[in-house]
Amino acid sequence: MNHFKKIAEALPGAGLDGVLLTGEHNRFYASGFASMGSDGVALVTTKGNFYFTDSRYIEAAERQVSDAAIGMTESGKGYIAWLNEALELSGAKHIGFEDETMTVADHERYRKNLQAELVPASALLHTLRARKDPEELERMEQAQRIAEKALEQILTEIRPGVTEKEIAARLQYHMLCFGAEKMSFDPIVASGPNGSMPHAVPTDRPIQSGEFVTMDFGCVYGGYCSDMTRTVCVGRPTEEMERVYETVLKAQLAGIAAARAGVTGAEIDGAAREVIRRAGYGDYFGHSFGHSVGVEIHESPNASPGNHEPMPAGAVVSAEPGIYLPGRFGVRIEDVIVLEEGGCRDITKADKALLCL
Repeated sequence: MNHFKKIAEALPGAGLDGVLLTGEHNRFYASGFASMGSDGVALVTTKGNFYFTDSRYIEAAERQVSDAAIGMTESGKGYIAWLNEALELSGAKHIGFEDETMTVADHERYRKNLQAELVPASALLHTLRARKDPEELERMEQAQRIAEKALEQILTEIRPGVTEKEIAARLQYHMLCFGAEKMSFDPIVASGPNGSMPHAVPTDRPIQSGEFVTMDFGCVYGGYCSDMTRTVCVGRPTEEMERVYETVLKAQLAGIAAARAGVTGAEIDGAAREVIRRAGYGDYFGHSFGHSVGVEIHESPNASPGNHEPMPAGAVVSAEPGIYLPGRFGVRIEDVIVLEEGGCRDITKADKALLCL
């Protein structure tokens, strides 16, 4: 799977005849081939596509990259030389670059040496990546199924005395065993009072009876991310813990019910936020309802209070409200939804009822 054609078709409307992709995520999105960091460059033009890399990746690139001319860098012929040859072949003179990720040093080097004008194009790439096609969705759903299998397994292993770090390590082990390529991000495992920190780092703290454990995790399959959070109780919860959990669940369901193509991110966020506010916990929900997910774990557009733009059909967005009571406990429940005309589709299948282990 590659998106060379999709990108090329969008170039004229942006006043471009090419786009230079040096960042690993957009490079993968265009070519379908993954290489680390700066170990590759793609050039998409209206007259043809090009992919350049070094000897470590060239064999794999020749096997996996289709619809593009391939070239290998070597001593005396680096990326600049290959790119200038491609620019001459394609006739591209106005090319986009990733202004949000390219370093100042790299931009200066390309500006001085490329035989073309560089034009900021991150916004164009964000727009294209926001709408997932069926094959992208299939990969994301497979990544989600892997994460859910890992959840099923870890729930049999959580008990008093097990540490947050042990749970995080076992989650990663299970996801890899079930077919993940790697993690979407380092898992968050937060128990008891640590749960009040939305992005807590797992510690050596042993799980204790009568407290919540929040697990936020995901994996990559076919280059695409999954993301989910479940909060479970070890032993019996207090009435307040149950009340907070049910409030978060109601808020999540309200946000999901409001989510559809054409509404703003602020409207989706607001539907969930109002539930939490009415329950008296408005001061304890500080982050947004959700973010887009795809090749990266955090993409755009977001279901956030500050996003007043209509959300596009095909966007894949997390649905993750939470309540965090400082020094006491926290609850977050997260699914991933696909925005469609007239509604959304939840691709997360794991149960959300409060589970007491």
